[in-house]
Amino acid sequence: MSLSAVLLAAGSSPSPTPGEPATPAVPTLQDAQESATNAAGWVEQNWSTWLAIGLRVLLILVIAAILRKVVLRAITKLIDRMNRTVQTMDGTALGGLLVNVERRRQRSQAIGSVLRSVASFLILGTAALMILATFQINLAPLLASAGVAGVAIGFGARNLVTDFLSGVFMILEDQYGVGDQIDAGVASGEVIEVGLRVTKMRGANGEIWYVRNGEVKRIGNLSQGWATAGVDVTVRSSEDLDRVKATLDEVAEQMSKEEPWNELLWGPIEVLGLDSVLIDSMVVRVSAKTMPGKSVTVERELRWRIKRAFDAAQIRIVGGETAVVADETPDPTAVVAAPSVFSNADSPQSMAATPIAPQRAAPPIK
Repeated sequence: MSLSAVLLAAGSSPSPTPGEPATPAVPTLQDAQESATNAAGWVEQNWSTWLAIGLRVLLILVIAAILRKVVLRAITKLIDRMNRTVQTMDGTALGGLLVNVERRRQRSQAIGSVLRSVASFLILGTAALMILATFQINLAPLLASAGVAGVAIGFGARNLVTDFLSGVFMILEDQYGVGDQIDAGVASGEVIEVGLRVTKMRGANGEIWYVRNGEVKRIGNLSQGWATAGVDVTVRSSEDLDRVKATLDEVAEQMSKEEPWNELLWGPIEVLGLDSVLIDSMVVRVSAKTMPGKSVTVERELRWRIKRAFDAAQIRIVGGETAVVADETPDPTAVVAAPSVFSNADSPQSMAATPIAPQRAAPPIK
């Protein structure tokens, strides 16, 4: 047998018998070459599209990063300018009526943090949507699902959203800050921490209140601008009003010249006059404009000085109804009842009051 016939016989596969399983065909070198050629042709046809998509995504990311950096830097410069403006106004008379530098700094930092978060969310969110649109992804179902999810989350966490929005507007409007004495309705005290959701306050007895911003319906700030110290002095109606007023004026003048009260008092102590007149007493009103949060301290010192000055001038201070002091000692026998005539058994009154003895029935006649 020739060599060519042997090779031909070896290369030809025998036909499988019906009972034997068919062996899988082994890919040849020609098949692999054809597959590689097809893949290279597909890559050659689509590489320009991939390159365009990649460049577009890279451009979107670069623009978003640059825009975010520029916006954040602008916000930082705005906050720094606000702080410098407050520092220049702190030493002036107008700055004294406003809040202090630390309070303004904390408020500006809170506003800057909120603005940075909002700017980053908007810029990065818009960039993500543009990248998805570059890959030809239909954004309509995604936006619809996001809208439904947002409504569901907002409805389920409406109290949280209310607290957050109330905190944002509270900070933007500068309603109160750290160190202020406020009356929030549900609680009152000194603010020790301000957050976007919860405000922390310390009460008069040292307790700490955590008040949700959404629950605050009204706020009374006792630390902004100036405060008023008022003292009501109650004296007897028989006192000389001119002498009372002269004593109060002397106390006010002396207190206004001494430290540290000359710094706490932002106006002269004024005797406003009679606030009310009763039968046995009258009330004189004394008032003064003080530094915010120092009205109680000034009132206590003013009461102390008025009491000492009135004691020295022998002016009696009364409170409420005046007790009546008797001049003579009461007779102890005055409360004893007079003896009764019925205590004597032989008196006509006692005899008349004696009951009649019952009469015996007469015996029957036989």
